[in-house]
Amino acid sequence: MPRALHHRVVAVAYDGLCTFEFGVVAEIFALKRPELTTDSWYTFQVCSLESGPVRALGGITVQPRAGLSALRRADTVVIPGWKNSGRELPPAELVKAIQRAHSRGARIVSICSGAFVLAAAGLLDGKRATTHWHHADRLAAQYPLIRVDPDVLYVDEGTVMTSAGSAAGIDLCLHIVRKDFGAAISNQVARRLVVSPHRDGDQSQYVAAAPLRHMGSEDRFSKLLNWSVSHIDQELTVGALARQANMSARNFARRFREETGTTPHLWLTRQRLGAAQQLLETTDHPVDRVAELVGMHSAVTLRHHFRQAFRTTPTAYRLRFARKQAVSQ
Repeated sequence: MPRALHHRVVAVAYDGLCTFEFGVVAEIFALKRPELTTDSWYTFQVCSLESGPVRALGGITVQPRAGLSALRRADTVVIPGWKNSGRELPPAELVKAIQRAHSRGARIVSICSGAFVLAAAGLLDGKRATTHWHHADRLAAQYPLIRVDPDVLYVDEGTVMTSAGSAAGIDLCLHIVRKDFGAAISNQVARRLVVSPHRDGDQSQYVAAAPLRHMGSEDRFSKLLNWSVSHIDQELTVGALARQANMSARNFARRFREETGTTPHLWLTRQRLGAAQQLLETTDHPVDRVAELVGMHSAVTLRHHFRQAFRTTPTAYRLRFARKQAVSQ
């Protein structure tokens, strides 16, 4: 559960506000969700350094009701992009407010070029971070202490999180909901957004456009992914998947990465972990039975991958997210 009964998310608005990135944050954290029968949810506030309305892209004007003092009470601070694609240095007053919020334990999150604000505050020094691939080289050159990864959707460094451009902000925000409320509720939020319930942060930012279209196998590939999920308890090797797709193993592996931005092994592992999360939340199956049902064969294997992915154990996860919070279907 979030660290407070009503976890306070504060988004920072600014003149030249990135409209899409700001909209993502508001949609996920500000929208009322009566379909979720959880006993807590986020409270949302917008603050700004500027007094009066701030201009957003597209001719929109936003009127924040609070100044930077709102960051003193924030549990999570979100920087939805930054001016001129991060080329404009953030004001010292904003940098100091973010540093103070982080020092007292607030979670600091950036979307796209918002990473430049976190970098200016020194919060990314010595850490792995990402931003839109178009800005990654500039971020690395400007802040050499940051381990910039231009090839991922988002990076979770605990109390500091960064995402790539635009739609990757949705993935990071859903990741935050998943960490705070569990997989079932995160999936319900994704369903309302009509987006994929979970894309792993290490998935590539760039996926080649429609690589299978010319060979007429796009529908076949989608059917294969659905078939794999429905047979997740089985031994699904690359060879077995390639045969199911009627392709050679080598060609299948190449096409799989082009289509999904990851490898068949990593994709299957993520599907199995997602299925395990759901079972841990909604059933009382022993951990070894959960491992069998998701195709990981043993509790030892499940624990290994679970700890790598979520920094916790299946048992601890169940204690935190077992269905005290039911989801209305």
